[in-house]
Amino acid sequence: MVTQQTFAIDTHGRGFTSLTGRVADIVQSSGASAGICHVFVRHTSASLVITENADPAVHRDLERYLQRIVPDGSPDYEHDAEGPDDMPAHIRSVLTATTVSVPVADAKLLLGTWQGIYLWEHRLESQRRKIVVTVIGSESP
Repeated sequence: MVTQQTFAIDTHGRGFTSLTGRVADIVQSSGASAGICHVFVRHTSASLVITENADPAVHRDLERYLQRIVPDGSPDYEHDAEGPDDMPAHIRSVLTATTVSVPVADAKLLLGTWQGIYLWEHRLESQRRKIVVTVIGSESP
């Protein structure tokens, strides 16, 4: 069986937005007893990550790290059609990922205790992002 849902999420500008609950609900409603959940963001200036879900300092540290290696407004960037965060957002997306996959069992995501699925917004301003969740698996008996 295959289940696919697309949803939109509004970000508050650069930073992390948890998708774990929304994705878990889609997996639960799929009824997959075993399989895989694939999550994809349909944008080139945001990414998806599986990371720490308990200590927000992890997110701040990750953001500071990328700010150091991919600074906004660098004169090295030619592409700046939408502002000084335009090319850095694209680079950040390439350095991270636009997809994540998580095993599924008993219609539940098999995330570790401290793991969560996050949309990482790389633009400074609020954005509306589209997320596609595909669950492929066998149905519960």
